[in-house]
Amino acid sequence: MFEGHPKGLWALALANTGERFGYYTMLAVFLFFLQDNFGFSMGTSSSIQATFLGIVYFVPLFGGMLADKFGFGKMVTIGIFVMFMGYLLLALPLGAGTVALGVMALALLLVCVGTGLFKGNLQVLVGNLYDDPKYSAKRDEGFSIFYMAINLGSMFAAAVALSIMAWTQEAYGISKADSYHFAFAVACVSLVLSIIIYYAFRKTFAHADRAKVAVKGAEVAEEQLTPAQTKERIICLCLVYAVVIFFWMAFHQNGITMNQFAREYTATSETGFMSLFLSSSLNFTETRSFWNLILCVLLVYGVLNLFQSKTAKGKSVAALLTVASLGVLVYRAMNVTGSVVVEAPIFQQFNPCFVVALTPIIGLIFGSLAKKGKEPSSPMKIGLGMLVAALAFVILLIASLPLPPAGEQLEAVKAGTATLVSPNWLIGTYFVLTIAELLLSPIGISFVTKVAPPKYKGMMMGGWFVATAIGNFLIMVPGLMWGMNLAIIWGVLIGICLVSALFIFSILKRLEKVA
Repeated sequence: MFEGHPKGLWALALANTGERFGYYTMLAVFLFFLQDNFGFSMGTSSSIQATFLGIVYFVPLFGGMLADKFGFGKMVTIGIFVMFMGYLLLALPLGAGTVALGVMALALLLVCVGTGLFKGNLQVLVGNLYDDPKYSAKRDEGFSIFYMAINLGSMFAAAVALSIMAWTQEAYGISKADSYHFAFAVACVSLVLSIIIYYAFRKTFAHADRAKVAVKGAEVAEEQLTPAQTKERIICLCLVYAVVIFFWMAFHQNGITMNQFAREYTATSETGFMSLFLSSSLNFTETRSFWNLILCVLLVYGVLNLFQSKTAKGKSVAALLTVASLGVLVYRAMNVTGSVVVEAPIFQQFNPCFVVALTPIIGLIFGSLAKKGKEPSSPMKIGLGMLVAALAFVILLIASLPLPPAGEQLEAVKAGTATLVSPNWLIGTYFVLTIAELLLSPIGISFVTKVAPPKYKGMMMGGWFVATAIGNFLIMVPGLMWGMNLAIIWGVLIGICLVSALFIFSILKRLEKVA
């Protein structure tokens, strides 16, 4: 899976890794920052976050239009620096007054603009690398690797954010409200790393920053389309965007209702084996969840490479990695004592961890199907992703059946009589939802770069993010429903995922014709 890809893929993926780490470090605690620092209600906080997520993914449309005219690399560079200024303003501890609100609004606007110039155009550069016939057959696989790599950044975000907050409170007596700003400061550092990586390895992808991709001194001619073909491709992409809207509306509940479910309905402590993955401590003498998650990822890669390696040396290295990872995990599991405190944002580390661990497994499955001529088309994978997303929320619905609405739950918590569910319900939901994400998001982005008319690549990639933006804006709907019976909230999300899947399957042949 990892062989035969252009060198520029790795440079662009690592540049995006730093940016995503900063973004998800901020996002992991942003909802609670609004509540703890400004005293906003769940409804107000979710509306602010939904508006931010909507704008941050809407701006790439204009970023793509600018890139089509001025160049993708130029817009990516400007975007990095604009984002840095936004995170820097968020890191300033200005309290909870009018000035603080104004600076926060400006900071969020800068993050939105910077992301709009950076994210979509970086992905177009990745797609352009695969316009070279030498790599064209590996486009879907390349975007899956790209997606996996950038999730390495978000994998540690929640744990680092919580740990930095706890450390500043304990070591320096910083209030909880002010400690959030130190988590935001981490994003500034990660952006600096992205800038360094982007410029240090720019030579590996500089040829992709143009309408025609150079190949050994020649150029791959730009594909010529008739007006009718161009129109059909744009229509097909818009139909896919319609489905993407509802996927992200459901998926990004991880920062809204699923986060609140973790805070109000999930056990606040854990013992035994699962406690290995729920600690946010940075104390190196204690068990830390993100290190244990890394061991799990290494174990997966070790086992896969043990069977896939073609050389004795490769198999030996894979065997050593497998035994070492498994040995450390077993040792830690046998020496677990006491309990760990489970904080709500910690659950957000599971999704990126599952992305990193599951990507090669899903790649192996589809690779095996491809050899037999049975690999599903990209549109089919997107439809399957929506079905799997529905299944993820079925898990939460089952967990929520005995639980009361939020108002009653808060009263029960105060009285010490609340029913709290195992963290495993949320972990299981994130696992299934990650499979859905891997079937839809990297494959959908790959589909856009392949189908988009050459003259409108930037704008059509921006369209993907506009669909994401609308979905992110709609995440406030379940947030505003918070307080109703939980089964109704999860049932709505299950319903929209199922309807979206049926819609994709109904237009499958049309989409497959343009792919």
